[in-house]
Amino acid sequence: MVWGCFCNFKVGPLVLIEGRLNAEKYVELLEHYLLPFLSELGPNNHTFQDDNAPAHSARLTKSWKEENLHQTLPWPAQSPDLNPIENLWDVLERKIRMRSPKPKNKSELFVALKEEWYQLEPERLLKLVESMPRRIKAVIKSKGYPIPY
Repeated sequence: MVWGCFCNFKVGPLVLIEGRLNAEKYVELLEHYLLPFLSELGPNNHTFQDDNAPAHSARLTKSWKEENLHQTLPWPAQSPDLNPIENLWDVLERKIRMRSPKPKNKSELFVALKEEWYQLEPERLLKLVESMPRRIKAVIKSKGYPIPY
């Protein structure tokens, strides 16, 4: 599993996660990778978004986010259409599948993922950020049913 983040024109770190991701491990990841990335962006110019994965919605994680993050986006259950990073994961998968030669093991795969991650076009990132109001309106209009994002 990998974790990554982005904001406007910039991707944050891409992190390889070994083993299961529990709340303690997730909070550690946010402290070591998210907070430094956010500090590079400047104060209060971001809204943090994750989903309702168990590690993301655990009591420990919620408490940490309340103490350390200025703004978070409330997350409705079963709403992958609202998560623009899912679009980036799809782009990365397609780029990796087009590689020749293909990665042969986990180490080569992670190297390839990082190469592609840091080459993502800033315009694509901004377009995803700017799509959020439309996504939210579409999910509300569909009463929570899937939308074409």
